[in-house]
Amino acid sequence: MYVDVIGEVQHARVKKGDTLLDIARLHDLGQDEILQANPAVDRWLPGVGTAILIPHRHIIPKAKRTGLILNVPEMRLYYFPRPGLGQLPVVITHPVSIGRMDWKTPLGNTQVVAKQTDPAWYPPRSLKKEAAASGKTLPAVVKPGPDNPLGRYAIRLGIPGYLIHSTNKPYGVGMRVTHGCVRMYPEDMEALFDDVPVGTPVQIINQPIKVGWLDGTLYLEVHPPLAEDRQKYADITQRVLGAISAAISRVNTKYRVLLRDNAIKTAIEEHTGVPVAISK
Repeated sequence: MYVDVIGEVQHARVKKGDTLLDIARLHDLGQDEILQANPAVDRWLPGVGTAILIPHRHIIPKAKRTGLILNVPEMRLYYFPRPGLGQLPVVITHPVSIGRMDWKTPLGNTQVVAKQTDPAWYPPRSLKKEAAASGKTLPAVVKPGPDNPLGRYAIRLGIPGYLIHSTNKPYGVGMRVTHGCVRMYPEDMEALFDDVPVGTPVQIINQPIKVGWLDGTLYLEVHPPLAEDRQKYADITQRVLGAISAAISRVNTKYRVLLRDNAIKTAIEEHTGVPVAISK
């Protein structure tokens, strides 16, 4: 039986002084991720005692389960460390920030080519030009320290100029705010840094629709497509049905899979990013 779904949906209560972003970081979630799962809750004044859905359940993206997988519209990174002798395979996942629409994070297959602790940041010419247009000036180099946007750890990818790195602006994690690089919470990057060796394969994919199996039940997870892909996903229902059909045929079951049409419709309309059981 295929196992494509990991984690569990949990709940938390807002404490005095909490914003939704505080709760997101405490539970290792991105900003957009927790907002989509709790659309009726104000991000700045969620209300003491309010129940917050913590979307810790995820369908593993459709990709080779090795190394690092970055699903751009989900703004989430999956890591499949190579198991040791006698160890069971595991998957580690963290929220990330990705490139803005005008500075897209590139798709494709690459690998980790270098790692650096306390990196200096050399703003590229394109960023200096953008800053100058708004009346600002970027230095030639930003040395390691609290003002360095790369934080304390950086993983360099085989795509020239692109990194997975920490940040000095953690509340932007889980949003489209970067100039193409992949930004992580400092604590997540620190935990991941030593475990990911140079040469690790990296798959950067675009899957707003994910379908997978857990204990014989089929699940559907829908995220908002990237802004530049909205026309491409104008008929999202057909894309969802195609993904469901592919998931059913993959298990080659001799039994008929009975689908819950209302659950499919709700998942498409609400696109909360939370996996929904769609089979009876």
